[in-house]
Amino acid sequence: MHVSPDNPKEMNRGSTSPMENAGDWSAKKASVDQPSSGQAKRARGVAAVDFNVLNCTVCSYPLNCPVFQCIGRHLACGRCVAELPGEQCQMCEHGSGFSLCPIMDDIVSSAMVECSHDGCKSSVPYHELDDHESACSHAPCYCTEAGCGFIGPPQVLLGHLAALHSMPMHTVNYGKVHRLLASKPRFLLHGQGDDSVFLLVVGALGAAMVVSAVCIRAGASPSYAVKLWVNGPALPSRAAGRIKWKMEAVTSSTRPGEVVVEELPSFLTVPPAYLGWLGASKAVTLDIRIDRM
Repeated sequence: MHVSPDNPKEMNRGSTSPMENAGDWSAKKASVDQPSSGQAKRARGVAAVDFNVLNCTVCSYPLNCPVFQCIGRHLACGRCVAELPGEQCQMCEHGSGFSLCPIMDDIVSSAMVECSHDGCKSSVPYHELDDHESACSHAPCYCTEAGCGFIGPPQVLLGHLAALHSMPMHTVNYGKVHRLLASKPRFLLHGQGDDSVFLLVVGALGAAMVVSAVCIRAGASPSYAVKLWVNGPALPSRAAGRIKWKMEAVTSSTRPGEVVVEELPSFLTVPPAYLGWLGASKAVTLDIRIDRM
């Protein structure tokens, strides 16, 4: 069954019940599972359903299996029933116990809903819709620039930032080292192969420069690791003038403009001596490698 959220059809909840005629349900099921020769093929199509029918009467969230029903035909998730006092229905006047409702399990499992994000063509069970949309790769992300209200999927936001705000962009191949001149506070990185979008963020920590990266997206999968190297003069405490840094799991954000480097779990610190060596521009030449985990 495919549920269309755009055209829900009001249904009288009290008119039908998953537990109605439960005694002969097995016999009816058997007759369906073993059709006689010449029996008409089972129809397939789209059904319009009132979403309230698929919501738990206790927590009001989408029902999840196993589904329970009380004598008064109120439906509830198993986790909610377990938390009720005496596992008694609080909506019934004198309370009543719950029992498993296998027919509603079948309905809940087969009720498919399309993701509402533009560009995503996924259909997921209704009770998984919130989790899917919160981590969907097409979930809208916000422009980094103050005063700009643009919102769009990561790939669309990439084009917006590069075209309208002239933000520097570089295409990266996973597993390969790329050299960049970090002369701006923000730098876009476009992952070749899966169209992931990363933002290289540069900030200040006292007299030092700090650099880190975030993935512009809603979810956290797949996971990426980032390695950064900065070259500079040989320091007394180092045999060579190179500083290395690695982030095992890149942070994700739908609001990359609000990211503050110093507040990220990890970042590369470039000492002041390296900045003076680079001249008045304070630009840093970075080697960066992104690995898809």
